[in-house]
Amino acid sequence: MSTDYRTERDSLGDVRVPADALYGAQTQRAKDNFPVSDLRFSRRFIAALGHVKQAAAHANHALGRLAPETADAIAEAAQEVIDGAHDDEFVVDIFQTGSGTSTNMNANEVIANRASEKMGEARGSKAVHPNDDVNMSQSSNDTIPTTLHVAARMGLERDLLPALEALHEALAAKAEAFDDVLKSGRTHLMDATPVRLGQEFGGYAAQIQHAIDRIQEASERLGEVTLGGTATGTGLNCPDGFPETALQRLTDATGLAFHKTDNHFAQQAGKELYLDAHGALNTLATALLKIANDLRHLSSGPTSGLGELKLPVIQPGSSIMPGKVNPVQSEQVMMVATQVTGNHQTITMANTHGNFELNVMMPVMAHAMLQSIDLLANSVGAFRTKCIEGIEADRERCRELLELNPSIATALNTAIGYDQASTVAKTAAAERESVREVVKSMDLLSDAELDEYLDVRRMTEPGVPGEA
Repeated sequence: MSTDYRTERDSLGDVRVPADALYGAQTQRAKDNFPVSDLRFSRRFIAALGHVKQAAAHANHALGRLAPETADAIAEAAQEVIDGAHDDEFVVDIFQTGSGTSTNMNANEVIANRASEKMGEARGSKAVHPNDDVNMSQSSNDTIPTTLHVAARMGLERDLLPALEALHEALAAKAEAFDDVLKSGRTHLMDATPVRLGQEFGGYAAQIQHAIDRIQEASERLGEVTLGGTATGTGLNCPDGFPETALQRLTDATGLAFHKTDNHFAQQAGKELYLDAHGALNTLATALLKIANDLRHLSSGPTSGLGELKLPVIQPGSSIMPGKVNPVQSEQVMMVATQVTGNHQTITMANTHGNFELNVMMPVMAHAMLQSIDLLANSVGAFRTKCIEGIEADRERCRELLELNPSIATALNTAIGYDQASTVAKTAAAERESVREVVKSMDLLSDAELDEYLDVRRMTEPGVPGEA
């Protein structure tokens, strides 16, 4: 053995592995075989895989299959993986074997070598064996799909949902603060009957609350996992009680509930639960894009746009136009939303490749899901703190545009009829006069009747103008 490399052996023969590497022969083969990208599994996925391996070691010991000292060494090594001590040892490309076997073996080898060292043996000695001990009672085909669910739930529950809760609170606070601001509604990008600015922000808050509800439901469904199905879903080499014992350990360690699927064949080949969960993220992305886009249009100007909102000024907007400020937080949200919808297409197509007893696109599914979760959590946090919380209403501008809105004539339908109200609206738009002024000039209603029918606040509530 050279000073730079050690020689390890797997079922295909000898492999040279860097002497100081914790990974072994199978990882080295995968590293050499898949020089595709610079994408690797994220911190969250590696931690989740460590949790699964640790839970498996405890379960195998509890069932009398793994010696106490070996189980303890594996659990301690797995904890180091959970804590991020060996992230640089996870060297396999995302674009690898579709089952994620290479990454499962990467984890098995890293944990086995650290466990061997903890037992006083040399790195590469296989005193703790990566397959026989660390992978005991498992297969990549149930371990990796289980890890997909664990990692996604950890991201959803610990990062994304808290970020969305905070965004909801910020939007709800603005809805209350802006409830007295009357403004033009808009449909088809054209003037429509009045609304309150608070109602618009209340709509945004409700969209986020609905997203929270969908994501929480999807996260709970991800608690159903495949551990115990081993290679093809039959459970071969998995002892009775292993999945239940391991998943209770996993639940205790993560604080998230996990239970064995009722049908391993459905869950190891089909990833509908995973696709469904990302579907909730995809729906959230479209809602966020709508909200962000609304805000940049409502704040457009300052002289030639709508200008009903004032967004926080956080950075110069142009390298050539002095004083220009842009809605940059809305733009980052829109780009993140677009990336998430692209990730949804990736997961959708990947789920069509559950060939017979195994899906063979799991690594890219995991990458897309975890990227979406991280992007959304970070984007939402910045959007809230650097945009939403600092938004102000330009009340005078809202009033100015509302007074010129010809759609206010809609409230006159019950008094003068649709056709006459249409004439009023068209005249108001053509003459740039208010509806009130046009009605008065046409001598259609008295001042008292106009006050009753053109109560703008009343127009923003259900009911028929002029009726008690």
